[in-house]
Amino acid sequence: MRAIAWLLALFGVAVAVALLVGNNQGTVTVFWPPYRVDISLNLVLLSTVLLFVVLHLALKALSALFSMPQQAQRWRLQQKERATHAALLDAFSHMLAGRFLRARKAAEIALRQEKALLTSGHPLAHADKLRAISHLVTAESAQALQDKATRDTHLQLALENTVQRDTQETREGVQLRAARWALDDRDADAALQWLDALPQGAARRTLALRARLKATRLARQPLQALETARLLAKHRAFSPAAAQSILRGLALELVNGAHDPAQLQRAWIQLESTERLMPDVAIQAAQRLALLQGDVALARQWLLPVWEQLVEHPEQEHVFEIKLVRALEAGFASPDSAMDLPWLHRIEAAQQRNPRDASLQYLAGMACLRHQLWGKAQQLLTQSLHQLDDVELRRSAWRALADLAEQRGDTQAAQQAYKQVAAV
Repeated sequence: MRAIAWLLALFGVAVAVALLVGNNQGTVTVFWPPYRVDISLNLVLLSTVLLFVVLHLALKALSALFSMPQQAQRWRLQQKERATHAALLDAFSHMLAGRFLRARKAAEIALRQEKALLTSGHPLAHADKLRAISHLVTAESAQALQDKATRDTHLQLALENTVQRDTQETREGVQLRAARWALDDRDADAALQWLDALPQGAARRTLALRARLKATRLARQPLQALETARLLAKHRAFSPAAAQSILRGLALELVNGAHDPAQLQRAWIQLESTERLMPDVAIQAAQRLALLQGDVALARQWLLPVWEQLVEHPEQEHVFEIKLVRALEAGFASPDSAMDLPWLHRIEAAQQRNPRDASLQYLAGMACLRHQLWGKAQQLLTQSLHQLDDVELRRSAWRALADLAEQRGDTQAAQQAYKQVAAV
């Protein structure tokens, strides 16, 4: 389309020239005493155009001639800049390929060439970033080669070249890499210091949060690690299953780190509602509270949502059922706490709703034993022995039956029960 437009314009110009010049009878007379020269107007116009073209070309030629030294200098600077960037690209390529010695040498070449440009009075517009990245590549290669002295030297140089406002993101990248190196060295305190030095916006990025999660776990700070994991889960840094697994593990670590009932209660309050509903977390917290001789009623309160989950869905296979039974039994066995009647009714109702569940039979038997309902306890425990798969529960059931036999004065039955305990 453009070619057609040019062709039409050319025809238009040709027609215009033909109309104006073809019938032009004008002349130009030049008097130069004692001469008179008559020249056609068309020739004068054509000569003027040709003279303009010649002068224009001559001026351009002179301009090009006088600018050749500057162009040569510009070409040399461009070659040096290209060589600097090529050296930096080579450093990155070698580092990614695992050739760390070559990466360090290429980065050092880039630094020398940039310094040469600066010395010649032609600094690069992005010299600070280039120097910082070159030092960072050198430090990264030194870290891979376990040359910590070289790494620290170039790390400091990289930080010194990122003090300007336009190099803020480069500085944040350097700090993140320094935190990563500290984690590789198993130095959690240094990693946390580097992460704390980040601006608030950079500290909430996924990469920084992942590093903080590793650092807090390494530093044995389960509460801080749990808070960081919550942020990562909120940002969808993990899959739902992985996020739940990580949160469950950190919540268990927070619970297991409590050394007295008051500390355990504070840890429980610091958990979110979704974390308290996790069966493993609630059961572990209740068992920990019983081990620390805390309030058994409070432990049962923590276990109530897990118990309701078990009772409402008896058709499902609950992997935490045995753990829940042991946690409730630990509360029954506490010498300075009484088994409250509401829990006894809950257990009996659940056992009657699902009479074939051996774990519920065992738990109901132990509850009846706690309330001195000897006959019902013996019946339920005896029925549960035929289906109990857990070794600890079977041993505990036989031990309870031996105690009941001794209370009745049945020495033979007690001895037989103790033999079963030893056999199990």
